[in-house]
Amino acid sequence: MEDVVVVGSGPNGLAAAVTLARVGLSVTVLEALPTAGGGARTLDLDLAPGLTYDVCSAVHPMAWASPFFRAFDLPAHGVELVTPEISYAQPLPDGRAGIAYRDLERTADRLGVDGGAWRSLLGPLAARWEAVVAVGMSDKRSLPRGVSDVGGLLGAAQFGAAMLEQGTGAWSARFRTEEAAALLTGVAAHTIAPMPSLGAAGTALLLGALGHAVPDGAGTSPDGATSAGFDGGWPIPRGGSGAIAAALVADLEAHGGTVITDHPVRVCTDLPSAHVYLFDTPASTLLDVIGDALFPTCRRALSRFPAGNAAAKVDLVLDGPVPWADPEVARAGTVHVGGTRAEMAWAEAAVAAGDHAAAPVCLVSDPSVADPSREVGGLRPVWAYTHVPAGSTRDVTDVVVDQLERFAPGVRDAVVASRCTPAAELAGHNPNLVDGDIAGGRTSLWRMIARPTAAANPYRQAGHVYLCSASTPPGPGVHGMSGWHAARRAAYEVFGIRIPAI
Repeated sequence: MEDVVVVGSGPNGLAAAVTLARVGLSVTVLEALPTAGGGARTLDLDLAPGLTYDVCSAVHPMAWASPFFRAFDLPAHGVELVTPEISYAQPLPDGRAGIAYRDLERTADRLGVDGGAWRSLLGPLAARWEAVVAVGMSDKRSLPRGVSDVGGLLGAAQFGAAMLEQGTGAWSARFRTEEAAALLTGVAAHTIAPMPSLGAAGTALLLGALGHAVPDGAGTSPDGATSAGFDGGWPIPRGGSGAIAAALVADLEAHGGTVITDHPVRVCTDLPSAHVYLFDTPASTLLDVIGDALFPTCRRALSRFPAGNAAAKVDLVLDGPVPWADPEVARAGTVHVGGTRAEMAWAEAAVAAGDHAAAPVCLVSDPSVADPSREVGGLRPVWAYTHVPAGSTRDVTDVVVDQLERFAPGVRDAVVASRCTPAAELAGHNPNLVDGDIAGGRTSLWRMIARPTAAANPYRQAGHVYLCSASTPPGPGVHGMSGWHAARRAAYEVFGIRIPAI
């Protein structure tokens, strides 16, 4: 009998597995697909010879900022995080653009009359990024380690005050230019939620601060050792996101753990015997597999946990760089395509109402900007998501290309091949993405706390059964923290093993 069985090999499942294997427990990870990694996989989609694509996540600010990954130390495990000089960009009509350089002062200078407003909002958060991350990545049940001193408490207070400003109707008071307002709104749109809202604002401020943050040192490893520093910004793993999953799998195996692929878990009889089970799956999957064994209160809470809105994926092959109207946008690792703040708010409101926006918000990344090895034979793999209602079956290729054409005239002529994965089909590439919900549930502020339930322990769902996916705090993103929080609780509650805080 195994000590631990983890269902699902996404970043959270692997983080849980690594954490428990490192304290001497026997661990087996079961993965339904032929390859491990979940939302951190890089595959050849047969669109062009030699080109590989990140099937879900592509850009990873949390790969260096997450307490788990800082402790794990990805660079020490062979993962090279390549950080572009421009963290993200927001093209606007008439060839304008908001540009978020890693350098805060350079960003402020370009924003002109809004430079001081940008600096005063994001500067303190970037300076105290560890406190902001500690709050954002906590289990929402305990005082995070990073806010236990005066500086940390000040950073947490500044983060909260900024959320109240940018998550309410007051968001229109700070900025006078479309460049600054849209630049922050594009980051908020990662939540696929109505704007302004507190949940969207929290995401925008956390990720926006990391875009300018300058980390200075070491973390503490999952087993108590120290680790090296990181470069900050919004990096791209050289070779693709799959490098992160590969590093986690290798570490798990080095500590005696095993990953078994092509092993879907649909019913409880698909599970081998173990002392504890951790599910890196949607809440609905846990209900389907062992619903009758769950605590009644947990079963009711899981059944009521609301799904989030959705994304559809479009993978493009281009025969050159995206011809952005503002050439500076071409240097960004991530581009938020949606126009002005008002246009993006309208588009997200339409999706929340169950409609397809005429001009939806798109997230676009050309990894070759930071990692030239991704370009093969003059062809570049361009990754794009666009926001759609949950369960949408619509092929959004033309909509995405039309949006790109608005801000990059001529891009349509550069498209050599394309492939759309509608929201309704994303689960075929990652079973966790039911109906295209890439966030693992609704991302309102309340549902980032009561995720999937307001219980004191949101991870434990039955005696020895834990949920450790994006459907638990701190929520979506490649950060491993949901897996670490759940693993730490399981280690103590089932095995009596205390894992130090990180």
